[in-house]
Amino acid sequence: MNGVCILIPTLNEEESIGEVISEFKKCGFTNILVIDGHSTDATREIAEREGARVVVQKGKGKGTAVRQAFDLIDDDVLVMIDGDGTYSPSEVSTLLAPILNGEADHVIGNRFGFGGSFSPLHRFGNWALNKVFWLGYGIKLHDILSGYRALTKDGVSKLDLEKTGFEIEAEMAIKSVRRGIRMKEVPITYQTRKGKAKLNTFRDGFKILYTLYMLAKTHNPLFYFGILGTFFIIAGVISGLYVVLEWYEGVTHILLTVFTALLIIAGVQFFILGLLGDLLVTIQKDTIELLWDRVMKK
Repeated sequence: MNGVCILIPTLNEEESIGEVISEFKKCGFTNILVIDGHSTDATREIAEREGARVVVQKGKGKGTAVRQAFDLIDDDVLVMIDGDGTYSPSEVSTLLAPILNGEADHVIGNRFGFGGSFSPLHRFGNWALNKVFWLGYGIKLHDILSGYRALTKDGVSKLDLEKTGFEIEAEMAIKSVRRGIRMKEVPITYQTRKGKAKLNTFRDGFKILYTLYMLAKTHNPLFYFGILGTFFIIAGVISGLYVVLEWYEGVTHILLTVFTALLIIAGVQFFILGLLGDLLVTIQKDTIELLWDRVMKK
């Protein structure tokens, strides 16, 4: 299919990469870019043999690979898929449909749409991270970490990605919300990966959670400062209860009383900062929309 580039980030995927590329070619897609993270097996050789263009990434990490690939691709539509065999190339038309119909600029394949092959721990972790995304960014998605997605050229140009690791998928969803890129989820199948898993459940899960929280500062300040404020107020309330109970026993803690008051005051101030930040974000969005309307009218 003309105007569509298939992007496959890889790292030691010799067991599956050949089949993934072959399936895309059967579907009519010949513009296939494999960006390889310095594989030590036969991944690159197999990809080249199957007719894909192979580029060895600079640096390390999936995020680094994706960012480099985005700079290399100038096609109208980009489809990104993992090379581990967990996603079905035959479902590419499902991801492309909303873009071709003008409904979205960023389509995410929802691995939970048809159940998916997940361990209970991974299923819960994904659910929790998607809930945090919903609370922080106000958009209800079911699978922000999916590695199978499609984007328009305009959508790619607006993302301005920064992450270097597995947080890249979460950042793509976050930046899409912040840049006003239209997103849509479509159900896809998800199978057991071929080869050794590279994602560390707890380490990478924490990095993704940290990314969601830190990037919320400029999109939803009330969420960001609200969490800080809640933490300080809860600590103040716990400390205050202890002070009161001790006071009933005839023991006075003057310094702890002052510390308790400071904790609660700090918590309230964080909430006020969040409200002010939320107001500024709203004004900024309204100003940008007004300027954009004027530019379009000219």
